[in-house]
Amino acid sequence: QVQLVESGGGLVQAGGSLRLSCAASGTILTIDNMGWYRQAPGNQREMVAFITSDGSINFAASVKGRFTISRDNAMNTVYLQMNSLEPEDIADYYCNAKGTYYGGTSRPTRVFDSWGQGTQVTVAS
Repeated sequence: QVQLVESGGGLVQAGGSLRLSCAASGTILTIDNMGWYRQAPGNQREMVAFITSDGSINFAASVKGRFTISRDNAMNTVYLQMNSLEPEDIADYYCNAKGTYYGGTSRPTRVFDSWGQGTQVTVAS
């Protein structure tokens, strides 16, 4: 289907910044929704931010005002700029994308819902 490759995680001091990248590859026709989820130890996975094909953006309340999300349609890539990081942001961050891809002549349009492998964000207090 469609594969997602994430990068940009790491260790920063509280108040610092990181920029996560997620690149989608495959026989992509459309990416309708692409964004980020995170899961901290002992917590449920939660939506962080996502952007739709028409540019609509949604943020979790906990990151609104600190994080921004953007896309590069030509590269099928989404970025998460994380500023003013706090220990509460420590988690594994997962990229997610939904859309359609080319599935061959018999089924030329197929839907996908793909996840990246996760990238770790650590914030030192």
